[in-house]
Amino acid sequence: QVQLVESGGGLVQAGGSLRLSCAGSGGTFSQYAMAWFRQGPGKEREFVASISRSGGFKDYQDSVKGRFTVSRDNTENTLYLQMNTLKPEDTALYYCAAGRLRLSQVASYDYWGQGTQVTVSS
Repeated sequence: QVQLVESGGGLVQAGGSLRLSCAGSGGTFSQYAMAWFRQGPGKEREFVASISRSGGFKDYQDSVKGRFTVSRDNTENTLYLQMNTLKPEDTALYYCAAGRLRLSQVASYDYWGQGTQVTVSS
């Protein structure tokens, strides 16, 4: 199984940028489809972006299209989320997840990190 550790969160003003990282260990990182989810205060965990094993296919939640970019480096066992033009509504705990299928449902992913907090001030 793979262990996942997120980093890169923080406090940023609206319009700013952050780059999240998710380091994988203990498994074959390239065998997994990967995704980012987020959970805001009082909200359910929601899909943000996913990427296929090779990195050739990506999906995004409509609200982040054109602002967020998901990528991965299988040689470094790392997943990334570049977040630009951040909005207060992007404030959430961001999780990375690994699974066999590149889907948008929480239940499709078997392994999860602990999350990294992103706070966007207005």
